[in-house]
Amino acid sequence: MPAKLIKGDEVAESIRADLANELNNLYEKTGLIPGLAVVIVGENPASMTYVANKEKQSRKIGFYSQVRRLPEDISQDALLEVIAELNEDSKIHGFMVQLPLPDHIDERTVLQSIDPEKDIDGTHPVNMGKLFSNEKGFIACTANSIMHMIEHTRQPVYGKSAVLIGRSNIVGKPLALLLLRRNASVTICHSKSLDLSEICREADILVAAAGSAELVKGDWIKPGAIVIDVGVTQDGDRVLGDVEFEKAQQSAGWISPVPGGVGPITITMLMQNALEAFKQQIEA
Repeated sequence: MPAKLIKGDEVAESIRADLANELNNLYEKTGLIPGLAVVIVGENPASMTYVANKEKQSRKIGFYSQVRRLPEDISQDALLEVIAELNEDSKIHGFMVQLPLPDHIDERTVLQSIDPEKDIDGTHPVNMGKLFSNEKGFIACTANSIMHMIEHTRQPVYGKSAVLIGRSNIVGKPLALLLLRRNASVTICHSKSLDLSEICREADILVAAAGSAELVKGDWIKPGAIVIDVGVTQDGDRVLGDVEFEKAQQSAGWISPVPGGVGPITITMLMQNALEAFKQQIEA
């Protein structure tokens, strides 16, 4: 029997409904609207589409939404000035800088310049440190989205073998910590890992976030496994994930499609973090 699909919109739908209700209740009590902003540099097509979806969905739910669209050749100092403005803007309670950035801009410097209390993408070292220390903070949206997808299957995580392909600061590392919180046994793989196929075959939960089209073959999948595909590679008119989907679907118990998997939930997690930032700031 083919695997059940874990569709991003279905997972995100109930979360969005709860967000909309809470926004409405907060507005009735305070007369305030949470503000969310996104900074995008250049005209990367995938980034532009993603940012447009964020803007559309956040406004639909009830946020004050702002997008700062900056030219590809903006200097790093000028970009840091924009971030400083957003840090001080009382109408904006949370914001993120869309990645990737142009080569002449240092990503680490930019992300560290964001006020941790407005870092709704969970990429600032302070928030990453809170995750490591098991303290309350903003969790990287993609990693948090994957956890919601795993939980959507209603399968136990406790004691299960979880294999993550990719060790980035926005997926692999934070997701490993989230899974450890749930008492999974976690293995992180990457481009230098040996015997990747054999490691994958032991995974009850397999998350592929390497950015390499169809890296994970269908016969690498343990029967009944939960497979979350985070990869997105444009191949002509097709969009491919990191998993050989059609063949993997024959072995997996649950699998996320590409597109239509992680993306919609990631936007919802961003809004959830923005709402939390708003509540923290009005209570301060």
